[in-house]
Amino acid sequence: MRADRVFLYGAAAGLLGDRLLGDPRRGHPVAVFGRAAGAVERALWRDHRGRGALHTAVCAGGAVAAAALTARAVRRSPVASVALTAAATWAVVGGTTLGREAAAVGEALAAGDVEAARERLPHLCGRDPQALDEQQIARAVVESVAENTSDAVVGALVWGAVAGVPGLVGFRAVNTLDAMVGHKSPRYRRYGWASARLDDVAGWPGARLTAVLAAVCGPDPRGAVRAWRADAAKHPSPNAGPVEASFAGALGVRLGGTLSYGGRVEHRPVLGAQGRAVEFGDITRAVRLSHRVGLLALAVCAGARLGVGALKRRRA
Repeated sequence: MRADRVFLYGAAAGLLGDRLLGDPRRGHPVAVFGRAAGAVERALWRDHRGRGALHTAVCAGGAVAAAALTARAVRRSPVASVALTAAATWAVVGGTTLGREAAAVGEALAAGDVEAARERLPHLCGRDPQALDEQQIARAVVESVAENTSDAVVGALVWGAVAGVPGLVGFRAVNTLDAMVGHKSPRYRRYGWASARLDDVAGWPGARLTAVLAAVCGPDPRGAVRAWRADAAKHPSPNAGPVEASFAGALGVRLGGTLSYGGRVEHRPVLGAQGRAVEFGDITRAVRLSHRVGLLALAVCAGARLGVGALKRRRA
């Protein structure tokens, strides 16, 4: 079976598995990778960019090498290749769990239980929940859904289309390393620099595709494009900016503003300034948009992989 069809069938099966099963509560492959990366960090950590770069190379390179060797071992069997692609896709995407966690916060807010919403918010993002009111919690959830649609679904599919199972695994490894050491705390400002920069590079195509698809299938395509063009560059993250701005415009809400992470307050520019303040009902709308974007991303990535394969065969 051709590699383009292996990706199509495997990625579709993996997304279906994610939709039906979500993430396992124990023994998730990403969690296993995180524990291994933590052990490497304990052995290598110094307040130095070179040590951080070595940490990134060992962890991300090791994950990609293991995925490449496994894919090579089953390449002669179409069934095994599709199954491996499906398993890898299911392991690295997280759209269903993202939607479930966001919905849980939304349900708590709808019931007027702000404390329960604060307890669930850390499952989605690293903000200080005790400093947030109902509207700020809802805004944090919508922003997290937008950013993680790119990080947890679309970006992985893009790299899977480019490089198969190693691409899927490599993207998730880089994204996980960024979440672990890529933030600008005193411990990781230098050590996590390489992971953060590599994540910016790896996330670039998926973020732009996510922004485009949010505009295409969102309730307000013109608003999405307008907010993206006007506000994306204001965001400190080169990848979160386009995604959050496009979601803000598509949903007709304002995102951004004052945030608090680990006691550190950040004042970010407003995205979608012409929109209204986020309400708890917008969480459901954001999750629906995220699901539509994920399905469209599969179609685009698989279609591009099939098109490139056909072009190569025609030239051969």
